[in-house]
Amino acid sequence: MRTVTSVEAQNRFGELIDSAQREPVTITRRGRPVAFVLSPEDMKELLAVRAQRERVVSDFETFFRSADARLKPEALDLSDSDVQRMVNELR
Repeated sequence: MRTVTSVEAQNRFGELIDSAQREPVTITRRGRPVAFVLSPEDMKELLAVRAQRERVVSDFETFFRSADARLKPEALDLSDSDVQRMVNELR
């Protein structure tokens, strides 16, 4: 990934955009990354991964809500150490 300073990015904006079509470009200020410039294809890919992650997290949360709803009342009183002890006993 190419890295340029914010001053270089300002002075060579056209070149920066051309470079971003081939690979993402990191823009730094005082040696620290402050922005990235990337192609529309890379951005679409990034957004698709983000959307997939959100779906998976939502499915995960839905599963655990349904699992919690099936718990017996006495299970809600168990501590983490109680659960760990019972798991170890079953091994």
